[in-house]
Amino acid sequence: EQPFIIACAEANIPFVVANPVNIKRFAGAIGQKAKTDKLDAQLIAHFGEAIKPPLSSLKPDQMRLMSDLLSRRRQLMDMQTMEKNRSQIMPKTISSLIKPILTALKNQIEKVDLKLQKLIKECDEYEAKNNIIQSVPGVGNVVAFNLLSDMPELGYVNNKEAASLVGVAPFNRESGVYQGKRMIRGGRPKIRTAMYMAMMSAIQCNPKFKEIYQRMVAAGKPKKVAIIACIRKLVVIINSMVRDGVMWDPEMV
Repeated sequence: EQPFIIACAEANIPFVVANPVNIKRFAGAIGQKAKTDKLDAQLIAHFGEAIKPPLSSLKPDQMRLMSDLLSRRRQLMDMQTMEKNRSQIMPKTISSLIKPILTALKNQIEKVDLKLQKLIKECDEYEAKNNIIQSVPGVGNVVAFNLLSDMPELGYVNNKEAASLVGVAPFNRESGVYQGKRMIRGGRPKIRTAMYMAMMSAIQCNPKFKEIYQRMVAAGKPKKVAIIACIRKLVVIINSMVRDGVMWDPEMV
């Protein structure tokens, strides 16, 4: 829906990004069971007229800027990694020349992070979602930035769709009597990479995910498979939290 939202915002047309679950419940409340494109359009119009949901305040320039800042952050992180690798293999006389570059890159990354944090604080919806996402132990700025920028569907899709968007939902591989291993594919690799790194931290500081990870490894699952399963669980939990507007609760796991 982003192109439509951006077009509305640029034309100063008020819009609402509504939770589909609420509209579906509204349909049940008024007894509407049939579903066609025409009926859906009438239902959405009726929902807006009867419920009068608050207008959304997402700004297209903020969405674009956040995406651009994240791209720049990834570039800086890649350069930082390359320079760190070079400092380890080069002679000491040369590696000393790399330290000023690493310092400059670190400063630039910090500046980008500050700009991202400021951007989030300027938008009530971003700030509310950011607080919810970061309430999960082990989840920090990087995951929150990526989810807010590259996954606007968060909280508006069901849990299976959320896992599929990140690319951690396993797909069946079957044909006749052949029963292949279920494997993940597709999704948004930038978010998946950020969440993979976050899960490496979460299984150390979050007792719930640590328990799940250790239980799967003890059952014979490869470590990487166990981590992906934990990420899928994390995506589902965060999606539900954002949808319901609630903070982290260990009992959710």
